Order: sequence, then C-alpha cells, then structure tokens
Amino acid sequence: MKELIETFEIHNRINLYLLKEIDETWLNDAVASKGRNIGEQFAHMHNVRLMWFKAAAPDLLEGLNKIEKEKPITKKLLHQELNASAAAMKILLTRAFTENKVKGFKPHPSAFLGYLISHESHHRGQIMLCLKENKHLTNKSLGFGLWEWGTK
Repeated sequence: MKELIETFEIHNRINLYLLKEIDETWLNDAVASKGRNIGEQFAHMHNVRLMWFKAAAPDLLEGLNKIEKEKPITKKLLHQELNASAAAMKILLTRAFTENKVKGFKPHPSAFLGYLISHESHHRGQIMLCLKENKHLTNKSLGFGLWEWGTK
C-alpha cells in the first residue's frame, strides 16, 4: 500500500511542477477549439477530487473548497487547493486500500488510483497542448520534466 500512496504523491507533485512552470498570465490561455482554459483545467482536477470525496468519504470535504471558474483563478489558489485535496486523497486511498473498496467505484482501489492518475494526466496533456498552441513552450525541459517521476 505504501508504494501506491507514494505513486499518487509523485503524480500530484508532477501536477504542481507543471503549475509552477506556468506563468500566471498563461492561466487564461485556451486552445483554439472551445474548452477549459489552463487555470480551469487545474481547477477541474481539484474539483473532481472533491466529487469523489462527496461520494466516497464526505468527512474529507471539511476544509476543502471548490474552485469556481467565475472567480479569479491564481497559481497560489490552485497550488493551495491541489495540495489540500491531495492530502485528503491520500487519506481516502489509505482507507480504500485498508478496506479494499472505494464507495461508489468499481472494481477495486488499485483501479481507482489508476483512474485518478489517468484523468489528471489527460488534463495535463490538454494543458501542454494549450501551452504549445499559445507558443509558450520555447524549450523541451518542461515536457521532459513531466516524466521525471524518479526525481519529483
């Protein structure tokens, strides 16, 4: 179980690494086709975590805040909320692996962890596409950094 929780922690640090490398002004950038801007992509990752807490462990919602896209989304806000929801997710995952279930999710906790990482990685990919479309990636270090799980 320890390695599985650590895998989620690494994954979250990769999210925060990407956020750190983005200029504050880029949070409002969007792709040519309609959809979420970069800030809203990060907010969505956090908000989906809250959705799972509501379904599987409502007690973990205490102190967590949904990020509303109608309000200003800043790097500081995103970092704070992603860290807070990650801490709660570690508790949910620990419970899930101990009890061998996640309320409202099938088939098992390992698949739930896979779902979380897949979902958020999809949005990291959308963020990277948006950065490229808006000509914000001038070097490859950020892209390579997303795959440095052994050092993040």
